[in-house]
Amino acid sequence: MSKVRKPMKKVCSVCYRTLDSDYMYFPSRLTGEVRDLLKSNLPRWNETEGVCRDCVDHFARAKARINLYFPQGGKVRDFTILPTPLRLGASPRYTGRGVTMAFLDSGFFGHPDLLRPVNRIVQYHNIVTGEGNLEELKNHDVSSWHGMMTSVVAAGNGFLSEGLYRGIASDAKLVLVKVGSARRIKHDDIRRGFDWVIENQERYNIRVVNVSCGGDYEASYLHDSLSQSAEEAVRRGIVVVAAVGNAGFQSNHPVVPPASAPSVITVGGLDDKNSLDSKEHGMYHSSYGPTVDGLQKPEVIAPGIWVAAPILPQTTTADEAMLLDRLNRANDDNLKVILRQYPGIDADLDASLNLATYLVRHLVEIKLKDRNVISGHYKHVDGTSFAAPIVTSVIAQILEANPELTPQQVKSILIKTSERLPYVETDRQGWGVINPRRAVASAIEFRMKHLEDSQSPLAKVASSDEEATDSETITPEKPKKLED
Repeated sequence: MSKVRKPMKKVCSVCYRTLDSDYMYFPSRLTGEVRDLLKSNLPRWNETEGVCRDCVDHFARAKARINLYFPQGGKVRDFTILPTPLRLGASPRYTGRGVTMAFLDSGFFGHPDLLRPVNRIVQYHNIVTGEGNLEELKNHDVSSWHGMMTSVVAAGNGFLSEGLYRGIASDAKLVLVKVGSARRIKHDDIRRGFDWVIENQERYNIRVVNVSCGGDYEASYLHDSLSQSAEEAVRRGIVVVAAVGNAGFQSNHPVVPPASAPSVITVGGLDDKNSLDSKEHGMYHSSYGPTVDGLQKPEVIAPGIWVAAPILPQTTTADEAMLLDRLNRANDDNLKVILRQYPGIDADLDASLNLATYLVRHLVEIKLKDRNVISGHYKHVDGTSFAAPIVTSVIAQILEANPELTPQQVKSILIKTSERLPYVETDRQGWGVINPRRAVASAIEFRMKHLEDSQSPLAKVASSDEEATDSETITPEKPKKLED
């Protein structure tokens, strides 16, 4: 009787995972189209080293999405900043439908990416004043900026970018809870924010809460009231996600509540260099454990830099971004015409009227880069404050795929499907970079395993969903842009 051949193990030259050789593509198995696709976006890739099926599928899906915005054909590098769903390979089939996410932050603004064409903000509450006046979401106050960015990074539909810069959970509903200001967020006010969420959990069907702010000091979860409130939220069935902080460059890199609480999913930052080439990926300067209780944090990492986020309208930053974007898109004949139309926004631009056209263009390019401007409506930002809502949006996908999951099960799925970066200490990255597509597939698989009758209609639906998650390459529709 012949022995069953065991497949040889090979390492993918793109994602570095060790896989069965049957799962790998080498030159003889690569079509010319796939080879050209990989070489155009991975300049240092050596095809003789092989690539896994997952990486080939990832780039094929990215190419399909790029064709939506560059019909003449483009490369990943044609994007100034990669959209979050594209860089993580998230399936557009799951967008957080039926899931309500709460955000605790310094303040919020009702951005068009959340309000149009359908308003998905179901409630707003101000912990500081004890009121919930939705009119506050119209304030162009500096305290509104941070929470506006975190909520849109997670759940924006890209309305002002014609769908390009949408969040992964672009159909989720939101509850916004103001717990401070741009100048100060108090330890106890975050705790009060948690308590309000717990109290209103059933009323708004809150399934996950994002906290992109931290307490005032390190503390043991056994005695700290903020940590205890976070733990209570998890016990009540709410998934809690917290940014780990940005002090990784410090010698003590502290992790403070609620990120230090054991049941919280704590998120660090990935620096993917705005590239799909994993050979370029490294760590953002995130804080990391151990905590004062000896817990290792963070559990996972997600993009913490080069993240597209909205600019607060009717601010000097917005005026400058709009002008720079307009100048960048203008032809040479209109450059100085536009400069004369908008005086007083930028002194350097005002002074450039006497310069040669090519020097004006050079100045505009420098300012676009210096101000991190993507367009008149978006800029790229950094910090674990934005890595956390990306993870929150993936959790909304997971809960859409399987609403029956507990917070503990969601956390288990998230960490088991993440991928560690090679050559980066485990202490800094936890279980590694989140993988939305695998996480959703795992959630569906978990649901299927717990069906009593594998031949039931529900099982057939689940099976269909799983197949779609693995093979689906359809691009999302662009939201229709309505006239003001």
